[in-house]
Amino acid sequence: MAEPNFPPLPEFIPLKPCFYQDFDEIPEQHRSMCKKMYHLWMLNSVTLAVNLVGCFAWMFGGGGVTNFGLALIWLLMFTPCSYVCWFRPIYKAFKSDSSFNYMLFFFVFMAQVGISIIQSIGIPGWGVCGWLATISFFSYNILIALIMLIPTIMFTAVASLSFLALTKIHNFYRGSEASMTKAQEEWTTGAWKNPHVQAAAQQAAMGAAAGAMQDQYSSPQYNDNQM
Repeated sequence: MAEPNFPPLPEFIPLKPCFYQDFDEIPEQHRSMCKKMYHLWMLNSVTLAVNLVGCFAWMFGGGGVTNFGLALIWLLMFTPCSYVCWFRPIYKAFKSDSSFNYMLFFFVFMAQVGISIIQSIGIPGWGVCGWLATISFFSYNILIALIMLIPTIMFTAVASLSFLALTKIHNFYRGSEASMTKAQEEWTTGAWKNPHVQAAAQQAAMGAAAGAMQDQYSSPQYNDNQM
């Protein structure tokens, strides 16, 4: 197994890379699209960082500390989560033509597209410098509103590019041999053989059975005002 090389970290940081990433292992017909998805992930991460700066300026203009705090959470949480939850699945799907990873990617990335649209809209109090928040702030401070306009345009670009990428990959998926049945077969023959997955599934089943038995034999309780 290849040694993990991503993310590339400086030597003075006492952490090691968690993933192996090499676009040369992606089949040539998918390599270009895979790189574009990686660049989209990078653009999304940079946009969240620029949004943090915009919310910082917004806070000094009277926008409140809540938006800055939420912007920080967006950056710290969604940067690694987006890499793990939708880029890695599509990377694996392109690499091994895995239907299961295609399904996982579509499920998560559709949520990503929805989130990007909400971020570009810019609902006040959500920690994003979208169109609603930016346009409304022009009447208070033009300079800060112009700073907020930069992440607003970037969020719009991310939402648009994400929708186009989802459409393109979905069209390719429909024209390939991948299917839900194949994804189920991969799960049955692959992940289900993992002993950790089996143990977790057994524990979940036992817990559900115990809960059902408890509900069946327990008598209902009522408040006095319900009698």
